[in-house]
Amino acid sequence: MLGVSTPDMHFVYILLGWEGSIADGRVIRDAISRRHGLKVPHGCYYLVDVGYTNCERFLVPFRG
Repeated sequence: MLGVSTPDMHFVYILLGWEGSIADGRVIRDAISRRHGLKVPHGCYYLVDVGYTNCERFLVPFRG
């Protein structure tokens, strides 16, 4: 499952159907490639966990 929420905890996107063993990056690529998939507003970014890689509009915290 992939869930995206606003800072005040309102879900704006949910993607179901992936097994837990699938790489996070594969799930996010699927979510943004779907016809009515995850859209990141222009000028905005999503903060993601270290299971993802840095890519356009998705930021991973610094590992150090």
